[in-house]
Amino acid sequence: MAINLTVILKSKPENTAIVKSLLLELVEKSTQEAACEQYDLHQNCDDANTFIFHEIWENQNGLDSHNQQSYIQSFFEKAKTLLQETPIVFRTDKLA
Repeated sequence: MAINLTVILKSKPENTAIVKSLLLELVEKSTQEAACEQYDLHQNCDDANTFIFHEIWENQNGLDSHNQQSYIQSFFEKAKTLLQETPIVFRTDKLA
């Protein structure tokens, strides 16, 4: 069963360009994973510090594998000092 995620990240204003660059690298690498069905990155039009991912993973094993990738773990280590707050993750069921 597919896993749908929406992830909201808020960078500190002085780190927005760095965070954006790091997130674009995540897109490049994550979309190469076999279980990745969709990995879209958005930036809020009203608040440039807010980034939103919409992700679809083939299954839980694929998502688990993604979360164990060294580049994901490295990003979240760096994020501790770059983000305003802990990322918010919504796991959802697609209704329509």
